[in-house]
Amino acid sequence: MARISRLGRRDVIETVGEIYDRYVRQRGNVPNMFRTVAHRPEILQTMIAHMEAVLKSGTLPTSLKELVIVRTSQMNGCEYCLASHSLLAKKLGYSDEQIAALPHFEDSESFTPREKTAPRLAERLTRNERPLDDAELADLKAHFSEGEIVELMAASGLFNYFNRFNNLLAMEPTPAGAGVELAATHA
Repeated sequence: MARISRLGRRDVIETVGEIYDRYVRQRGNVPNMFRTVAHRPEILQTMIAHMEAVLKSGTLPTSLKELVIVRTSQMNGCEYCLASHSLLAKKLGYSDEQIAALPHFEDSESFTPREKTAPRLAERLTRNERPLDDAELADLKAHFSEGEIVELMAASGLFNYFNRFNNLLAMEPTPAGAGVELAATHA
Protein backbone atom coordinates (compact mmCIF):
# COMPACT_ATOMS: atom_id res chain seq x y z
CA MET A 1 0.00 0.00 0.00
CA ALA A 2 1.39 3.37 -1.02
CA ARG A 3 2.32 5.58 1.92
CA ILE A 4 2.20 8.64 -0.34
CA SER A 5 -0.23 8.53 -3.24
CA ARG A 6 0.98 7.90 -6.76
CA LEU A 7 -0.23 10.36 -9.31
CA GLY A 8 -1.81 9.20 -12.54
CA ARG A 9 -1.20 10.67 -15.97
CA ARG A 10 -4.32 12.83 -15.78
CA ASP A 11 -3.21 14.24 -12.39
CA VAL A 12 0.12 15.71 -13.50
CA ILE A 13 1.25 18.73 -15.48
CA GLU A 14 2.05 18.16 -19.14
CA THR A 15 5.84 18.11 -18.73
CA VAL A 16 5.54 15.35 -16.13
CA GLY A 17 3.03 13.56 -18.36
CA GLU A 18 5.65 13.58 -21.10
CA ILE A 19 8.07 11.87 -18.68
CA TYR A 20 5.40 9.27 -17.93
CA ASP A 21 4.82 8.67 -21.64
CA ARG A 22 8.55 8.32 -22.32
CA TYR A 23 8.98 5.75 -19.55
CA VAL A 24 5.98 3.75 -20.73
CA ARG A 25 7.58 3.61 -24.19
CA GLN A 26 11.06 2.79 -22.86
CA ARG A 27 10.30 0.49 -19.93
CA GLY A 28 6.68 -0.51 -20.25
CA ASN A 29 5.74 1.17 -16.97
CA VAL A 30 5.92 4.36 -14.94
CA PRO A 31 7.98 3.55 -11.83
CA ASN A 32 6.15 3.92 -8.52
CA MET A 33 8.89 6.23 -7.27
CA PHE A 34 8.33 8.63 -10.18
CA ARG A 35 4.56 8.62 -9.67
CA THR A 36 5.19 9.47 -6.00
CA VAL A 37 7.76 12.21 -6.62
CA ALA A 38 5.38 13.70 -9.22
CA HIS A 39 3.72 15.53 -6.30
CA ARG A 40 6.62 17.95 -6.82
CA PRO A 41 7.09 18.27 -10.59
CA GLU A 42 10.30 20.30 -10.35
CA ILE A 43 11.94 17.61 -8.22
CA LEU A 44 10.82 14.83 -10.57
CA GLN A 45 12.04 16.71 -13.63
CA THR A 46 15.48 17.37 -12.17
CA MET A 47 15.64 13.83 -10.73
CA ILE A 48 15.01 12.36 -14.18
CA ALA A 49 17.50 14.74 -15.82
CA HIS A 50 20.17 13.82 -13.27
CA MET A 51 19.52 10.09 -13.53
CA GLU A 52 19.64 10.18 -17.33
CA ALA A 53 22.86 12.22 -17.28
CA VAL A 54 24.46 9.72 -14.88
CA LEU A 55 23.36 6.66 -16.84
CA LYS A 56 23.56 7.89 -20.43
CA SER A 57 26.58 10.18 -20.56
CA GLY A 58 30.29 9.74 -20.05
CA THR A 59 32.59 7.03 -21.30
CA LEU A 60 31.75 4.08 -19.05
CA PRO A 61 29.32 1.46 -20.30
CA THR A 62 25.87 1.66 -18.76
CA SER A 63 26.26 -1.98 -17.74
CA LEU A 64 29.12 -1.14 -15.35
CA LYS A 65 27.09 1.73 -13.86
CA GLU A 66 24.19 -0.70 -13.37
CA LEU A 67 26.55 -3.10 -11.57
CA VAL A 68 27.46 -0.26 -9.19
CA ILE A 69 23.77 0.60 -8.74
CA VAL A 70 22.91 -3.01 -7.92
CA ARG A 71 25.76 -3.26 -5.38
CA THR A 72 24.73 0.03 -3.76
CA SER A 73 21.11 -1.15 -3.58
CA GLN A 74 22.16 -4.52 -2.15
CA MET A 75 24.10 -2.79 0.61
CA ASN A 76 21.13 -0.57 1.44
CA GLY A 77 18.63 -3.43 1.26
CA CYS A 78 16.50 -1.56 -1.27
CA GLU A 79 14.20 -4.19 -2.76
CA TYR A 80 12.54 -1.55 -4.92
CA CYS A 81 15.76 -0.55 -6.72
CA LEU A 82 17.09 -4.12 -6.76
CA ALA A 83 13.99 -5.38 -8.56
CA SER A 84 14.39 -2.86 -11.36
CA HIS A 85 18.15 -2.53 -11.66
CA SER A 86 19.00 -6.23 -11.36
CA LEU A 87 16.78 -6.76 -14.42
CA LEU A 88 18.49 -3.89 -16.22
CA ALA A 89 21.95 -5.25 -15.36
CA LYS A 90 20.90 -8.65 -16.73
CA LYS A 91 19.57 -7.07 -19.93
CA LEU A 92 22.96 -5.38 -20.30
CA GLY A 93 24.88 -8.66 -20.04
CA TYR A 94 25.32 -9.64 -16.39
CA SER A 95 24.11 -13.11 -15.42
CA ASP A 96 21.94 -14.21 -12.50
CA GLU A 97 25.06 -15.83 -11.06
CA GLN A 98 27.02 -12.57 -11.22
CA ILE A 99 24.21 -10.62 -9.55
CA ALA A 100 24.04 -13.28 -6.82
CA ALA A 101 27.85 -13.20 -6.42
CA LEU A 102 28.04 -9.41 -6.21
CA PRO A 103 27.95 -9.21 -2.38
CA HIS A 104 31.12 -11.34 -2.45
CA PHE A 105 32.67 -9.90 -5.62
CA GLU A 106 36.16 -9.76 -4.12
CA ASP A 107 36.27 -13.56 -3.91
CA SER A 108 34.42 -14.21 -7.16
CA GLU A 109 36.05 -15.19 -10.42
CA SER A 110 32.95 -13.89 -12.25
CA PHE A 111 34.29 -10.34 -12.40
CA THR A 112 37.32 -8.74 -14.03
CA PRO A 113 39.68 -6.60 -11.91
CA ARG A 114 37.98 -3.49 -13.37
CA GLU A 115 34.54 -4.90 -12.52
CA LYS A 116 35.73 -5.50 -8.95
CA THR A 117 37.10 -1.98 -8.58
CA ALA A 118 33.75 -0.36 -9.45
CA PRO A 119 31.64 -2.02 -6.70
CA ARG A 120 34.54 -1.55 -4.27
CA LEU A 121 34.16 2.21 -4.82
CA ALA A 122 30.38 1.92 -4.41
CA GLU A 123 30.87 0.16 -1.08
CA ARG A 124 33.26 2.85 0.13
CA LEU A 125 30.88 5.62 -0.89
CA THR A 126 27.85 3.88 0.62
CA ARG A 127 29.57 3.21 3.95
CA ASN A 128 30.94 6.78 4.02
CA GLU A 129 33.48 5.79 6.64
CA ARG A 130 36.45 7.94 5.65
CA PRO A 131 38.12 9.55 2.62
CA LEU A 132 39.92 7.32 0.13
CA ASP A 133 43.54 6.78 1.06
CA ASP A 134 46.35 7.11 -1.50
CA ALA A 135 46.46 3.35 -2.24
CA GLU A 136 42.70 3.19 -2.85
CA LEU A 137 42.84 6.19 -5.16
CA ALA A 138 45.81 4.72 -7.04
CA ASP A 139 43.88 1.47 -7.52
CA LEU A 140 40.92 3.41 -8.92
CA LYS A 141 43.14 5.41 -11.26
CA ALA A 142 44.75 2.19 -12.50
CA HIS A 143 41.38 1.16 -13.91
CA PHE A 144 39.49 4.40 -14.54
CA SER A 145 40.08 7.96 -15.69
CA GLU A 146 39.19 10.74 -13.27
CA GLY A 147 36.01 11.41 -15.25
CA GLU A 148 35.04 7.74 -15.04
CA ILE A 149 35.61 7.79 -11.26
CA VAL A 150 33.16 10.70 -11.12
CA GLU A 151 30.66 8.67 -13.20
CA LEU A 152 30.88 5.71 -10.80
CA MET A 153 30.56 7.92 -7.73
CA ALA A 154 27.57 9.71 -9.28
CA ALA A 155 25.82 6.39 -9.96
CA SER A 156 26.37 5.11 -6.43
CA GLY A 157 25.60 8.48 -4.83
CA LEU A 158 22.38 8.92 -6.78
CA PHE A 159 21.18 5.47 -5.83
CA ASN A 160 22.09 5.97 -2.18
CA TYR A 161 19.57 8.85 -2.37
CA PHE A 162 16.99 6.77 -4.27
CA ASN A 163 17.49 3.77 -1.94
CA ARG A 164 16.85 5.84 1.16
CA PHE A 165 13.80 7.52 -0.36
CA ASN A 166 12.29 4.18 -1.39
CA ASN A 167 13.20 2.33 1.81
CA LEU A 168 11.72 5.02 4.03
CA LEU A 169 8.42 4.86 2.15
CA ALA A 170 8.49 1.04 1.88
CA MET A 171 8.06 1.49 -1.86
CA GLU A 172 6.89 -1.67 -3.58
CA PRO A 173 8.65 -2.78 -6.74
CA THR A 174 6.84 -1.54 -9.84
CA PRO A 175 5.08 -4.39 -11.61
CA ALA A 176 5.38 -4.75 -15.37
CA GLY A 177 2.80 -2.55 -17.05
CA ALA A 178 2.17 -0.33 -14.01
CA GLY A 179 1.08 3.11 -15.08
CA VAL A 180 0.70 2.11 -18.73
CA GLU A 181 -3.02 2.79 -18.66
CA LEU A 182 -2.32 6.17 -17.10
CA ALA A 183 -0.13 7.32 -19.94
CA ALA A 184 -2.20 5.68 -22.65
CA THR A 185 -5.37 7.51 -21.64
CA HIS A 186 -3.71 10.88 -22.22
CA ALA A 187 -1.40 10.16 -25.15
